[in-house]
Amino acid sequence: MIYLDSGATSFRKPASVRRAVSDAMTRCANPGRGGYGAAMEAAKVVFRCRERAGNFLGCEPEQVVFTSNCTHGLNVAIRTLVKPGMRVVVSGFEHNAVTRPLHGLGAEIVTAGRKLFDWEDTLQKWEDALKKGTDAAVFTHVSNVFGYILPVEEMAALCRQRGVPFIIDAAQSAGTLPVSLKTLGADFIAMPGHKGLLGPQGTGLLLCGRVPEPLLMGGTGSESIRQQMPDYLPDRGEAGTVNVPGIAGLEAGLRYLEAVGIENIHRREQRQTKHCAEGLQKLGLKVFAGPHQGGTVSFVPKMECEEAAALLARRGIAVRAGLHCAPLAHESAGTLETGTVRVSFGIDACREQTSALLRAVSKLPERES
Repeated sequence: MIYLDSGATSFRKPASVRRAVSDAMTRCANPGRGGYGAAMEAAKVVFRCRERAGNFLGCEPEQVVFTSNCTHGLNVAIRTLVKPGMRVVVSGFEHNAVTRPLHGLGAEIVTAGRKLFDWEDTLQKWEDALKKGTDAAVFTHVSNVFGYILPVEEMAALCRQRGVPFIIDAAQSAGTLPVSLKTLGADFIAMPGHKGLLGPQGTGLLLCGRVPEPLLMGGTGSESIRQQMPDYLPDRGEAGTVNVPGIAGLEAGLRYLEAVGIENIHRREQRQTKHCAEGLQKLGLKVFAGPHQGGTVSFVPKMECEEAAALLARRGIAVRAGLHCAPLAHESAGTLETGTVRVSFGIDACREQTSALLRAVSKLPERES
């Protein structure tokens, strides 16, 4: 199988990640719940990952809260900052993991910046929206549909200038682009562990610039006499048993990234994105490509998107079709009615993958008129 769906999850994890998961399952008990060897070993594994994540992502270890995925982290962050009726500014490329919690809270959602690959428009619309007054802002680092890398440093600076608390969704950037809580000054940055960070599914990180409101309440292994959650990090955000094998695998994924270098991964993915977009354009397809693009490219085939993806799957090419849980992004790009076929490269991006995809796409039938 030629796997081109890294935007959904990284696949064929490094061998070190698989070994770390297996090792933790044989050596680790429950961290913070006992002083015996297996519990202490689990605590060491968890802290080692917390420390490595902090170094990798520009924050202190205690500012790293383990979550089950990016959506979990975004829900914690949004529910901490946003109350019913608040005015919240978002970009035009947000995932349902952002928009659904906001709708559920009854927030007034203002969408700012809807032109793909256009930093000038994004920043102008963002600034205009903030000037009108807002209670909070949430924005993605990279569009999961189109690979558009938003100017997050500048957007963050505009929020800081106006004293607007903000959340960054780093689902598609962590592990391929620099992400730093300290540099960006965000209130929260949420990310999955299973995508660019190469950890197992069921892992995620929430970087906390402030103490969050608990989404879940329960045991933390600390201050057990109290009937309120601890008021300090990371305990306030981690009720119940954490995913120790997953965290062990995530720490191994971070070590792998440190050794390879995220800048090298980003260059490799971008190279194939450009080659892929050019090849698809030569086939006469509508392709979404431009400057400030990461390792993802979307196109509209000459047939139904889901049918095209199914035919590609039969030829051993794994891509994703449809609305990609991001109808707002498709509305911004004008593809809400059709959806797109998304190609998203990973750490193994290479020309052979792209060439195989282009050959398979060239053989797709056209939609009957």
